[in-house]
Formats: sequence, C-alpha cells, structure tokens
Amino acid sequence: MTSLTPSEKALVPFVSVDHMMKLIHHVGLEDMLRGLAVYIEEDFKRWPLFDKTPRVASHSEKGVIELMPTSDGDVYGFKYVNGHPSNTADGLQTVTAFGLLADVASGYPVLLSEMTILTALRTAATSALVARTLAPKGAHVMAMIGNGAQSEFQSLAMKAIAGVTEVRLFDIDPAATAKCAANLAGHGLTVVSCKSAEEAIMGAQIITTCTADKQYATILTDNMVGAGVHINAIGGDCPGKTELAPAILHRAGIFVEYPEQTRIEGEIQQLSPDHPVTEIWEVLTGQAKGRVDDTQITLFDSVGFAIEDFSALRYVRAQIAETQLFHPLDLLADPDDPRDLFGMLQRAQ
Repeated sequence: MTSLTPSEKALVPFVSVDHMMKLIHHVGLEDMLRGLAVYIEEDFKRWPLFDKTPRVASHSEKGVIELMPTSDGDVYGFKYVNGHPSNTADGLQTVTAFGLLADVASGYPVLLSEMTILTALRTAATSALVARTLAPKGAHVMAMIGNGAQSEFQSLAMKAIAGVTEVRLFDIDPAATAKCAANLAGHGLTVVSCKSAEEAIMGAQIITTCTADKQYATILTDNMVGAGVHINAIGGDCPGKTELAPAILHRAGIFVEYPEQTRIEGEIQQLSPDHPVTEIWEVLTGQAKGRVDDTQITLFDSVGFAIEDFSALRYVRAQIAETQLFHPLDLLADPDDPRDLFGMLQRAQ
C-alpha cells in the first residue's frame, strides 16, 4: 500500500449499495466474478502471510452476528455480517454485511463498503474457483439445491469461472425456484426447474447446497451422491447447521478454507476433530493434491473466511480508483494539530 496523503487520510471512500450495483454493471457481472476469483486466488497463494482467527460470533435463537478480521501485515480488514434465516418472513435479508480496509502503518481506514452484495459475489467466486480446481474434467452441469439469495450468483460464477452450461434448480419453496429461473433467463445458461433434490442431481457433476435453516439437516443423503461428483456445500455456516448426511463425508475427500473455523461451523462439525481435511490454499499452491481420480467425491466444505472478504475489498478498492463510484466519507476527526482535538471541537462552535 502506498503512503497516504493528508487528504486521503481525512476522507474515507465509502461504497454504498447503489455504488456497488453501479460498479458491478460498470465492470460487468461475470467479469467482476472472474476478477474477484483472481484476487481470491492471489491471496490464497500467500495464505501464510495472513493473520488468521475463527470469526468472532455472537449467537442467538434467531441467528448470529459475526466479525471477520484479518491482515497481511500491510493492510488490515474486517467484515461485520449477520445470518438470520427467519428474516425473510419479515421481508428482510437473511444476510447483511459491511466491511473495512485500513492501512496498518497508520491505522487509518482506507475503504468502507457495503458487503451484502459483495459477500454474495465473493462467495460465488470462491465456490467457482474451487470447483474449477476440484470438479471432474469436463464438468458442465450443476445442481443448485436451495434457490435463495445466493443461487443466481453461484450459478453465474460457475458459468463464468468453472465452465458450467446447465443449472438444475430445486428448492422446497417452488416460488424460490421460479424466482431463480426467471432471474437466470437470458444469461446463457440452460436452466431446468426440478421438483425434488433427487431430480436436480440427475446428470450433475457439481452439486451446490445452499439452504438457510439453522438446523442439522440432511439435504443430501448418502445414496443420492454417486462417484466422481464435486459437492460445493455452502449452507452449513454456523454451529448446529449442516446439510449433508455424515456418511457422505466419510466417502469424500474434504477441502476447507481454515480448519479451526470449519470444524466449528462446517459440515465437518459432524466428524471427529482429527478427521483429515485439506486446506484449499495448499492445493492452489501445489503443496497438496486436489482430485486424485475420476471416481473420487470431492467436497468443498465452505463456511467463508475473512481472507476472501479481504480479497473482495481489495478488488473493490482497485476498481473504484478511477471512478466516482464512492462517497468521500467524513469519518475521521482531523484537527490541524493532532494534539488539539478539543480545540477543533471549540472552533466548530
């Protein structure tokens, strides 16, 4: 990160929801997904440089509120995010978020951004990056089980990054499937609406599960999963919430972001603490094997990790640099004499 000028230190770029939507259309949705995947892969390949800690979570009956911090030594970032599955009944989003980047040398924020939309984009980009790495060769059909707010982003990222051409949709709520199918129309995918999870996975080489209920659930039973598929399990993201039958986990090669977090929140919370898993950064850097043969079941047990949010914010900061797609936010008190904060207050009167 370059040194900050006084004016840069005084005003913090803020990317609002409106600006984020304009940025996506300015860049192009699929190009932005590809760009995010590049930044995420770059940061995964320098994984050992980052501070890493499981997210700080505050759980309630209704959901969870979390902080997700990390730093590469030069830049610090965090995301505030909630997960409240019952929100949709009140017309609210299940997940909302915002994030911040700061200069480590000064401690000054350099970017504040909405991350409700950006989280959907980075989650999809991460899923597709990993699917491109682990899915069987020639994979082009994905089953999308759970057709909520993430489903369109997941589908289009798989198209843009992993080569998927057909998406088979299922949700226990037919209206959600209809919504997803309508939104994906005209985006270059063959979209098939299905009446059961079993129907959705027919012919699919990639299976994505993304359901919202905060409970131990069995979205995929053992007999539904045949040899050679890649499972992208992104719905299990907190303690007590899973989507896969434990028997599937015992048959699969399991890949995770950060084991210390995934063992608390992911599908592998159903397994013993010493069950072997592979960190995906090791595969991307060539330090570990990914898929070993055509019959292997690969499972990306993804709960989302702070480094992915860091990558997404880093990407946004680069993209807005030559645009007007942000508000200069008067967030920081900036007296002429840094020792005279009270004097600045007095003069404001």
